Parts: sequence; structure tokens; C-alpha cells
Amino acid sequence: MIVRKSKAELEAMREGGEITAACLKMLARNVRPGVTTADLDQLAEEFIYDHGGKPEFKGYQGFPASICASPNAMIVHGIPGSYRLKDGDVISLDVGVRYEGFVTDSATTVAVGEISQDADGLLRTTRKCLSAAAEQMRAGNHLGDIGHAIQSVAEARGYGVVRDLVSHGVGRKMHEDPQIPNYGEPGSGPRLQPGMVFAIEPMITLGSYEIDLDERDGWSIYTADRSLAAHYEHTVAVTENGPLIITGSGVPGA
Repeated sequence: MIVRKSKAELEAMREGGEITAACLKMLARNVRPGVTTADLDQLAEEFIYDHGGKPEFKGYQGFPASICASPNAMIVHGIPGSYRLKDGDVISLDVGVRYEGFVTDSATTVAVGEISQDADGLLRTTRKCLSAAAEQMRAGNHLGDIGHAIQSVAEARGYGVVRDLVSHGVGRKMHEDPQIPNYGEPGSGPRLQPGMVFAIEPMITLGSYEIDLDERDGWSIYTADRSLAAHYEHTVAVTENGPLIITGSGVPGA
């Protein structure tokens, strides 16, 4: 069942989304060669608590950190640790904040120093996928329109769309119904209605869309062919006046 939020609940999520967005912007400013992913995690945890929120990821199904930090071929769910960023890397940063009983979830992929043209094209395209998907969050559209928008943008430019990881509903729980594939048929699935809130998160690759779980930590997910990946995400609500990007100021360029 897709849980619709009231206007008061959307306002609480909007306030939480400001914390999430500001945290991501702060992290992006601190991405540079020599910084470890553990350094970024500590910065995020302190920031979230200082602004009245709670890091939703920490302890979620046993996840040990406050953010996910996933460099290069790692798509999502990277556990922050000793990895030290270097020039030419890209790093995907995913932040979830609980505030006033509601979760907001957002992600960005950041260039470390100078990156290749291929990497830059991937980041630009993934941001475009997110924007195109968010634009479909309008009352009367269908759930399948969201994934179709992502797939259309990415595949037209020759990129892979990860199939086994999905966008999802979000609210009082981090993962609510529905699951939303980042590909699909236009006009398929339930109609969107005001009050629906989804975490829209295209995960796009330079190569194959097949994935590989790192069984050593049970969390980190890579591209199977170890091609570069990018991940952008917004928490977006359907309203009578069109899409409301609840985490709107947090993803540069999206």
C-alpha cells in the first residue's frame, strides 16, 4: 500500500529535507584528494545531530555508519572506512535523516579533482535522469512513467541502467511501498496521487547494468564489470501543484 502524506506531514518532511540537503552540500565541499570516507562519515554524523536530526542509516539492518560512501565502480552501500580519495575518483554519497518522525533520503556523486570526460558525461547524464524522473511526479501520471524517464535518458546516451536496485517510497520508514524500478513502460502501474512521496534514485553505469555484492562486508554493491557508476537521489512528493523536491537544494546540478 502506498501511504499518502498530509500537508502537515509533508511540511515535517520538508524541514527534514533541508537538513539532508545541507548535509550533502557540506560533504561535497569537503571532498578532496587525501580525505578518507571515514572522515566524511564523521562530518555527516556530527552535522546531522547538530541540526536536530538523527542519521537514519546508522544501525539500519546492521549498517555501521551514518552515510554510504561508494567510490568509482561501487554503486551504493559503501561502508565508510580507510579508503582515501584520490584525484580522478568519483564518490557517491548517500544521506538519510530522520526528523520529527520522518525520513528524507538523498544522494549525489562528486568528482574528486579532475575527472575524465567519460566520468563527467556519466555524472551529467545521471543528474539528467534524476531531473527527468522528478518531473514525472505529477498527479495523474503513472508509476511506470518515473522509471521510463530514467531509462529513456540513460539508454539514449549509451549508459547502463541498474535493474536490481530500485527507487522506493519513503516517509515514517526509510523503505516504504512502492518499489520503483529505474526502467519501465510509460503509462504502467498505479496512478500518482497528491501526498505520495518517493525517493527517486537513478543508478547509472558506463558499462553493464549487472551488479556484484561484496560478500566480505555484505553491503557494498559494485558493477559486475567494474565500470564506473553514478548515483543521484532526491526525496520527491506529488502535490496538487506538481512535484515538490523535498531535498531540492542538496544535489548539485539536479
